[in-house]
Amino acid sequence: MTDARNYLTDLSRFTPLLPGYQPREPQLDMAEAVEKVIDEGGTLMVEAETGTGKTLAYLVPALLSEGPTLVSTGTKSLQDQLFFKDLPLVLKALKLPRKVALLKGRANYLCPYRLALHQEDARFLTRETVSQMQVVAHWASRTRTGDIAELQQIPEDAPVWPWVTSTADNCLGTDCPSYQDCPLMKARKEAQEADLVVVNHHLFFADAALRGNASASELLPTANTVIFDEAHQLPEIAAVFFADTISTRQIQELGRDSLSEAGQTAADLVRLNQIIASLEKGCLDLRLSLGEGERREPWSEVVDKDTVQQAGEDLLNALRELEMFLGPQAKASRGMEACARRASDQVDCLAAYLKGEQPNRVYWFETFKRTVVLHSTPLSVAAQLRAQRERHPCSWVLTSATLSVGGRFEHIQKRLGLDHARTLRLESPFDFKRQAVFYAPEGLPAPNDPSYTAALTEAMIPVINAAGGRTFFLFTSHRALREAAAILRSRIDFPLLVQGEAGRRELLDGFREKGNAVLLGTSSFWEGIDVRGEALSCVIIDKLPFGSPGDPVAAARIEHINRNGGNAFRDYQLPQAVLALRQGAGRLIRDPRDTGLLVVADPRLLTRSYGKLFVNSLPNMTRTRKLEVVNRFFDYLARQAGEVTTPLET
Repeated sequence: MTDARNYLTDLSRFTPLLPGYQPREPQLDMAEAVEKVIDEGGTLMVEAETGTGKTLAYLVPALLSEGPTLVSTGTKSLQDQLFFKDLPLVLKALKLPRKVALLKGRANYLCPYRLALHQEDARFLTRETVSQMQVVAHWASRTRTGDIAELQQIPEDAPVWPWVTSTADNCLGTDCPSYQDCPLMKARKEAQEADLVVVNHHLFFADAALRGNASASELLPTANTVIFDEAHQLPEIAAVFFADTISTRQIQELGRDSLSEAGQTAADLVRLNQIIASLEKGCLDLRLSLGEGERREPWSEVVDKDTVQQAGEDLLNALRELEMFLGPQAKASRGMEACARRASDQVDCLAAYLKGEQPNRVYWFETFKRTVVLHSTPLSVAAQLRAQRERHPCSWVLTSATLSVGGRFEHIQKRLGLDHARTLRLESPFDFKRQAVFYAPEGLPAPNDPSYTAALTEAMIPVINAAGGRTFFLFTSHRALREAAAILRSRIDFPLLVQGEAGRRELLDGFREKGNAVLLGTSSFWEGIDVRGEALSCVIIDKLPFGSPGDPVAAARIEHINRNGGNAFRDYQLPQAVLALRQGAGRLIRDPRDTGLLVVADPRLLTRSYGKLFVNSLPNMTRTRKLEVVNRFFDYLARQAGEVTTPLET
């Protein structure tokens, strides 16, 4: 018996901490596989469906190993849950002296230098920002970690945060006068000394892609093992961080920071103000040249327009002027030196973007109310990840409830360049036949019919009533969500919670508290949501979640695959949609005691040949096309309420 299996089957360790705990065979199989790859090296992909208990299955062998280990999660909220809830429990059960640490990206930590700098010079700050800065300053005097998540009275998107946190661009590093008091540096030091460090995917890849060729050892501790939880997110997150991106907001922040730093030196402020005025005008002109409204399009759509070309060249020239001004001033202070370096980097990035000559990359842009973001994104991250593995050979474990398509891992392996990874599929121990019904309604129009959303919403009103509210209604577009919300407001008597009308956390808290609410959400509610118990008894999915063909990155990947002899629908669009559907469907049954109804309304599920792949990728629920079966199911649940008392999954 392996060490991990031995510990997990020792009920005296876990039962006092997890009442009703029983080891499960899939969990033990996963723990053994993780233990083996940690010992022998290589890469392991584990699809562990809901209920497997994968957190224990990787934490136990990781903590039993020599370490150090990095555990990377999909989101900061999952990162906090792992560090503050799951890890303490496992450490207590194992009774091993292991040091653990939590490490987030720099934007999550207070920067004492920037706080002091902008407290002294508040001329660029609004009254709201000045008021928030006073709250931050009071908290700064008593925080131990400097993690801004502690300061919950200030929203995550508050305007004060860019003024009191640092970025890779404006951090002064070891030259900073506040270096010894820097919360980020303290967190990194703790991480370097720990046996196990909890990070998130964004931090891991931001670190790996730093300056285009850095490695995880630059900021993160060198690890013997890296474990990626929610690993299905890795291809998209890696693409973001291996991309080159520059925004007008970054450029404007550089101008403001340069002026703040110059105020502490003998620089020619009159000349600097003139340059920054040109910079601000260049940013504004570029935004105006790209038209009104918010856009997300390939650069090729606009690059031939004279106004766009001129705006891009003018902004680049203004940046070069700033670079030339700051160069001779760089030695005046550490802050000016950092600004000079940032100006040089931004000139290089913008010039490369406007040339647009790098192969196998897609050049695209986003416009917001006042901002433009320019992206150069790789069509594939496989080469970068292979290079990363070669530079730092260590054990990799990738796990998620959704890694395979039709039981095969080729799609995710190819996207990540991990063709030779070992794979393991572990099915959920839940009794889906008893716990859930899968309903594919009859009589709906084709999904591209203009009447589809209205017809679907009308068809779902009796379903929502039968469920007593307690429903997630998930959409593939914001337009459909808004149309359905307008219909449901006057047609149902349950609380209606609509994405966009409140923050994600507020909506979820309200959904749990009300107990009979109907929540309408788009992509951000398809995964990473865990609502257990009766509050969620029905999940409705409006359409098969094929990616938007108008997305510039997806469109470029599709064109690239087809141009090179592949079949983009079969090799990319279909597998991506299957994985997305599995994530959305996975919101329903989160616990052995959960019961509920899954509705996938899209008629293509049954009318197109590829529909079988979607159906066969879902859990083996009782299936029906009849509304009366749905009604009988909820009547049965009402009669059985309170009789099932099985232990909570960990």
